[in-house]
Amino acid sequence: MAGIWLDVLDEIARTCNTHGRGDLLQTVRQKRAQLLDPKLRVLVVGEPNQGKSQLINAIINAPACPVGDGRTTVLPTVVQHAEAASAAVVQAPPASGRPTGAAGAPAATLVERTPLALDQVAAGVSGAVGRQPGGGPAYVEVGLPRAMLAAGLVLVDTPGTDQVAALGGAAEVAAPTRADAVLLVSDSTRELSVAELDMLLHVTRSQPNVVVVQSKTDLVADWRAVAERNRQHLADAGVAAPLIPVSATLRLRAAAADDRGLNAESGFPALIARLQRDLTGKADHLARASVQAVARTVVEQLAAPLRAELATQDAEEQSGPISRLHAAQREVDELRRCSTRWQNTLADEMADLLSDIEYDLRDRTRQILRAVDEAFDTADPLVAWDTFAEWLERSLVEAAEANHEWLIQRCDWVARRVAATFDRYGYDVLPPWSMTMPADLGDRLPDLERPRIDRFTTGQKLFTGMKGSYGGMLMFGLATTLAGMPMINPVSVGIGALFGGKSIRDEGKQLLRRRQATVKTAIQRHVDEFFVRMVRDCRDAARQVQRMLRDHFTGLTEELQEAIVQSFRSAKQEADTDVALREQRQREIRLKMTRLAALYEQSQQLAGARPTPVLLEPRA
Repeated sequence: MAGIWLDVLDEIARTCNTHGRGDLLQTVRQKRAQLLDPKLRVLVVGEPNQGKSQLINAIINAPACPVGDGRTTVLPTVVQHAEAASAAVVQAPPASGRPTGAAGAPAATLVERTPLALDQVAAGVSGAVGRQPGGGPAYVEVGLPRAMLAAGLVLVDTPGTDQVAALGGAAEVAAPTRADAVLLVSDSTRELSVAELDMLLHVTRSQPNVVVVQSKTDLVADWRAVAERNRQHLADAGVAAPLIPVSATLRLRAAAADDRGLNAESGFPALIARLQRDLTGKADHLARASVQAVARTVVEQLAAPLRAELATQDAEEQSGPISRLHAAQREVDELRRCSTRWQNTLADEMADLLSDIEYDLRDRTRQILRAVDEAFDTADPLVAWDTFAEWLERSLVEAAEANHEWLIQRCDWVARRVAATFDRYGYDVLPPWSMTMPADLGDRLPDLERPRIDRFTTGQKLFTGMKGSYGGMLMFGLATTLAGMPMINPVSVGIGALFGGKSIRDEGKQLLRRRQATVKTAIQRHVDEFFVRMVRDCRDAARQVQRMLRDHFTGLTEELQEAIVQSFRSAKQEADTDVALREQRQREIRLKMTRLAALYEQSQQLAGARPTPVLLEPRA
């Protein structure tokens, strides 16, 4: 069976080396040497004054560890077999001066041994004698001729500190680092504390063989109730460690009196049986359990950075070349939409501008024509023409200037409206242009020609009066002849004069209305010609502005498109390269994760345990 777990352990070492973890490789090598060593190293830990030293003395039935001397325990005490009782302080060289082997692994530690008299063991444990200043970690080694120790049992009494500090302090020393079993000692005067439970949780993650020893049962009458509550605490905390109540005092007293009953009452037979079972089963059951624990620790530490790297790659995918490629693609699409928007905006706004400008000019000319109609409803063109012509020309020039000024403002507004579609690109895109009022706008107006107006001359008046008076005189002369009066008489002459005057007045009014209608028609034609000419000039100016804006923004769009397309190409090339490298690295990581999972499963099968793949399942 040794070959199975040893092959798994060697595979774990090769895996550590493949992943470049020299620290884990050193730990695995130390564990390999430890498991091949027939000795069973038992680390006794716990809080101060829990009876750790007395427990060791009771196990081997010898005063190996100092008890009750009032000194502070500073150094661990290693109790092992020796042909004759002996003691020494073993100290490693300083950490900076230690030689290293291949792959950065420490070479065989060169320790310095300082012999101690048996009565100086207490002073050595307290660090008062035997320890050289400036040296590395040290421990006290005690050798005794005992059968259990000769069978391979090695007991390590640690200072009364928390478990992490105890292991860390001993880790620098060659002998006590490789523990095959851990005894956590807690006396019966109280239940397990939170610190002790935390210590157990920490230890059981890397050490499968842990036993809780409840000491000093001789001091507490209801120690069995305390033991049951402690077992419940262990179950609630998820610590799979057995609890063995013992009394070192009863054990030592039974050994002195050779009292088997008292020895059984002390509880030590169960503890010693457990140690003997671990000693005989070290090369089989204990070794396989230790390899499982090593595999779990190593695989978790090797898989953690791989999972973190996969998570990092997922995060980089959201902010790396792929995201830049997506951003570049969005920029290309946005520029395409921007190009459509500004072209539609320019076409729509220019169409609205032409319609509004034409309507504005039409409204202004209608107001002028209404003023003309109102004026020539009463005025005589023969009298008011010169004054009216001056007013009309001034009014048309003012209308043209106001309309052109509005055209300038609207063209500038259209340019800014189109430029607003490029705001997301962060710079001014207005074209360098200016549109001003033409200096020769008044010269562009059509000339106002004086219409031909009929005058009412003196001869026309005389002829019209004669025609009117003749009819009246003849009509009334015939009427007076019936009264015996001649046809031409004062009455008929007077009536004829009245009819002649009326005819002259009626003809004058008809001629005035014809003159007013003639002038109104002439002015209507003139204003229509003005309107057509001005509308044509405005349309030409608007089209020039439209072409200028179209050419400017088309060139701007082409520049942006060239820059964005170039950025897109670069981002795509970078993304393709990044995707290829990431996929290759992900395949490597998943292959490593698969191998770690296989190694973990292989280690769990040493004891027929069902592996827990969730620890190693790589993320897709």
